[in-house]
Amino acid sequence: MGTEGLVAQELKELSCENVQAENGRVLFSGGWDILARANINSRYAERIGILMGEFPARSFEELFQGVRALPWAEFLPQNAAFPVTGSSLNSQLHSVPDCQAITKKAVVEAMKARYGGTWLAEDGPVYRIRFRILKNFVSITIDASGAGLHKRGYRPASVAAPMKETLAAALVKLARLRRDGHFVDPFCGSGTLLIEAATLAMNIAPGIHRRFGAEAWGGQEPAWRQERERAKDLERRDSGFRGEGFDIDPAAVELTLANAQRAGVGEHLTACVRDVRSFRREDEYGCVVCNPPYGQRLLDQREAGKLYRELGRVFQPARGWSYGIITPEEDFEKLFGRKADKRRKLYNGMIRCQFYQYFKGEKAGPAAR
Repeated sequence: MGTEGLVAQELKELSCENVQAENGRVLFSGGWDILARANINSRYAERIGILMGEFPARSFEELFQGVRALPWAEFLPQNAAFPVTGSSLNSQLHSVPDCQAITKKAVVEAMKARYGGTWLAEDGPVYRIRFRILKNFVSITIDASGAGLHKRGYRPASVAAPMKETLAAALVKLARLRRDGHFVDPFCGSGTLLIEAATLAMNIAPGIHRRFGAEAWGGQEPAWRQERERAKDLERRDSGFRGEGFDIDPAAVELTLANAQRAGVGEHLTACVRDVRSFRREDEYGCVVCNPPYGQRLLDQREAGKLYRELGRVFQPARGWSYGIITPEEDFEKLFGRKADKRRKLYNGMIRCQFYQYFKGEKAGPAAR
């Protein structure tokens, strides 16, 4: 939620057609090459699927008939395995398990009508079917991604409360990082923001090293191979990007460096043990983006408040520097000491946050001390 515009712009840049941003999703069209391209290259989307159809349904009979009428045989082979998952919100059909069962039965009946017989083996490739019922309106998709697109493959382990790679990439994009930029994360954790910044600056496709659900369907191997080759040709590893991270936890610093090596950007990143209170601007320009600890209990809230005041002290405005902080703290600007130049509502998991951006530098601002 909150990144629909970024996803839409990204899809347009990937030559997708009929791109249309909606609340919580973005629609687009294209062939099998576009399906592969979007999965391999999307930095901000969580999942990509084939939209089979949409229809209103206020009863199980309407749901069954609507699902059965969709062109399942155009996509699913006779031996396809098709598990069903989904969600329902503000709808008369509120029981998700019942809706799963009805949807499954409807697909089975459609497949049997097409292929004949009374039994489906389901021992072939997996086509995961997902339904979304929102205000009595049903959307049915076949999941083409498999594991969520935030799973790039470079982060087998992470620190507590990690940020998803997709959200980290969105924050970096919103911060308008330059290709030759100096990027700083003073709460680097497992290195997610740093790695996403590096791959964005060098145009490294986020899904270049992972597999996707649709690859197991068969028959489209050339499209996936060509799209991976296309993505490799577009990389720009000579961008001049430099990433700098620090954290008070030595284990987090070690994890950041290990993950950066797995992502193939280790030579462009450094990380060390350091407290944010000692932050200083040591270059002519820089882009700071961070996800400081959140206060959930009363004592933690007090400590978080102290931390936000310290951030306001060390993140002083200066020409060539920008700062971006994501937090759920409603009084952040008051604690930080300055109104943000821009802010944007985003969700970190289920936590509603604001991304506060400061980029208007002073004409002659001294470095923080």
